[in-house]
Amino acid sequence: MNKLELIQKVKEKCNLTRQEASDLVELFFSELTKAFIAGERVEIRGLCSFYIKEYESYTGRNPKTGKKVPVASKKLPFFKCGKELKERVDYPTN
Repeated sequence: MNKLELIQKVKEKCNLTRQEASDLVELFFSELTKAFIAGERVEIRGLCSFYIKEYESYTGRNPKTGKKVPVASKKLPFFKCGKELKERVDYPTN
């Protein structure tokens, strides 16, 4: 599912106009981004949590040349699946 499909589903399920559904989805992603910038963890109970994971700098390799190159430290968003979501996805359909 991509962003446009998500907007369409929100529109249908919540009886909203396309613009209202789009604004709602944009608001969610905007607030998620703001929380990341502030260094906060975002948890959606029963679904997942998002947090920023910090990686230290290291020496990597350029795959084309094989040369060693320094890789700067970085912060990346990390997704952790919740128990309830894991159970829903892994539920056997007999």
